[in-house]
Amino acid sequence: MKFFGLAEESEFKFIITSKHKAVDVIGSKLGGQVVSFSDEWFASAENLIKPTVPIRDPTRFVHSGAWYDGWETRRHNEMEYDWVIIKMGVAAAQIIGGEVDTAFFNGNQAPFVSIEALHDGGEEGNIVEDDQRWVEVVEKFECGPSQKHFFIRSSGLTEQKFTHIKLKMYPDGGIARFRLYGRVAPPEVKPESHVIDLAYVCNGAVALECSDQHFGSADNLLLPGRGHDMSDGWETKRSRQSGHIDWATIQLGRESSFIDKIIVDTAHYRGNFPQFIIVEGCLREPESSGNVNGTAWVELVGKSKTGPDKEHMYEICKNIRISHIKLKIIPDGGVKRIRVWGY
Repeated sequence: MKFFGLAEESEFKFIITSKHKAVDVIGSKLGGQVVSFSDEWFASAENLIKPTVPIRDPTRFVHSGAWYDGWETRRHNEMEYDWVIIKMGVAAAQIIGGEVDTAFFNGNQAPFVSIEALHDGGEEGNIVEDDQRWVEVVEKFECGPSQKHFFIRSSGLTEQKFTHIKLKMYPDGGIARFRLYGRVAPPEVKPESHVIDLAYVCNGAVALECSDQHFGSADNLLLPGRGHDMSDGWETKRSRQSGHIDWATIQLGRESSFIDKIIVDTAHYRGNFPQFIIVEGCLREPESSGNVNGTAWVELVGKSKTGPDKEHMYEICKNIRISHIKLKIIPDGGVKRIRVWGY
């Protein structure tokens, strides 16, 4: 067996988020891209990696037939399987587990799927379906109609790093969404004088916990760019309690020895930005145990007023060892990104 098997959703979420701090390394919001595919007659392969929940409109028809929010190929495939190749949005990652969702595909779902992966350093040019470097990372398993299928790989098989994924469905059909969770393997560290964003997901940063994420997930804080609207930031619900503070804790991609500056971006939050923010840091030794929130926190950015749709930059310029940060927003609101520049 190449994986533990299909898992219950609660077990899956605990292992992926709490135990391994894994992120969806093929999702489009992280920069994942569909490279090639065998067929997408009824519905586009790019839908597989969309961050949104799949939807269905049974009254909608297009030139190819009924509209589906997923990837769907022609009937009667004469080959063994249909396939799609996806390039990760990160430099490389170790694969922990994933999810194949056949939402709304009932009678036309993929009967079986398997997953292969390879690592490419850019030396081979285009990645092709019959590349000899593909290795099976999740063996063939059965899919049911309109449901989520969670799988977890054996811990002894998760150390190898990959850059590309091939999803195979036997022999044809439809899949709504495909998520693949892994630990990011950041690019090679440059000389110590090179300042990088330690709170960037592609450099290995992970959002651990938050007080609330009613309108937008805390892991959006670590994404590339400044986003396209309020949907891809971190936003909490309105508080009605005096003295309320919302917060998110982030494990930096690398432990810092020097912090140059911190940026808190409220892009697209024009009437719902926080009134104030505070940023704290702490050092958690690798061998320590327990909740990081029980660690001593040091203030990096004191209570500061924010404004709408703006990057707020705070010069730090100090030698300090931290492995985690906590962003506090007072009393609530939305933040697009946080950047922690240092080395």
